Amino acid sequence: MATTPQAAIFEEGFRAHYYLELDIRAGTAEVDVRAALAAVLVGRGEGPDGPVLALALGPALMRRLAPGTTPYDLVGFEAVEGPSGRGAPSTQHDLWVWVQADSADLALDGAIGAARALEAVALVVAEQAAFCYHDSRDMTGFRDGTANPPPEEARAVVLEAEGELGAGGAHVLAMTWIHDLRRFSALEVAAQELVIGRTKEDDVELDESVMPDDAHLARVTIETDTGELEIYRRSASFGDVGRQGLYFVAFAADPSRVRRMLEKMFDVAGTGVRDRLTEFTTPVSGANYFAPSEEVLSAISGR
Repeated sequence: MATTPQAAIFEEGFRAHYYLELDIRAGTAEVDVRAALAAVLVGRGEGPDGPVLALALGPALMRRLAPGTTPYDLVGFEAVEGPSGRGAPSTQHDLWVWVQADSADLALDGAIGAARALEAVALVVAEQAAFCYHDSRDMTGFRDGTANPPPEEARAVVLEAEGELGAGGAHVLAMTWIHDLRRFSALEVAAQELVIGRTKEDDVELDESVMPDDAHLARVTIETDTGELEIYRRSASFGDVGRQGLYFVAFAADPSRVRRMLEKMFDVAGTGVRDRLTEFTTPVSGANYFAPSEEVLSAISGR
């Protein structure tokens, strides 16, 4: 029987986002966790008016609640450590909730509703309100997610195949990156473009003849014998006057794809070439989750 992925993964066009990361309270009975998840799922409002909600479980919780459908390659996020001393920390948690809506108030309403449904069994340990910045740009001013496959094609990139453990579900990487926009903005636009690997105004990839080896695009593009490794980015910007950044979200059927990109960015292999963008942005969190199919969510929650 075909499985049904969570629709929120592919729902594009919302202007407001809210992310929650939670840990299950020590000693909480499994039956209570399942009941709380059922309350979250019953209360979500999927549709064109939003908010829409995606729910993903960390490795330990997924194996606790759905051991027979957990992919073997679902593991906690391990810190990335490059020879330069730069890298990405691990801040693994048990649950990830992503709310999308047309406005910040509706996104917040959805996040509050989810947190209250879970508060007896889980503690919110990280939260981030985010937004679509201008015409889907990162706060550096460059477009974000340009290389994404369209939603109808993204399913093959994102979802575990039918017949596999976790069929219809997707691995999720969630990271918080803090930008140093003051330093980045001090560069001339042409220099910024060499850091990113694309033109700033019209979002055109630089020609190979001028693309630096340490450009961001060059470091996250991984070619294999069967073609380029693709992921599906659903990131959003966040910020206030004193702090700006990107809440990076990547979906993939194969979590090693995103890991390889991160290791190449921070030059874990010691080639001497590190993504220059990491001079201007720093990850402060990193966690892996799994967004199960609707059928598995129903089984987990007993709906």
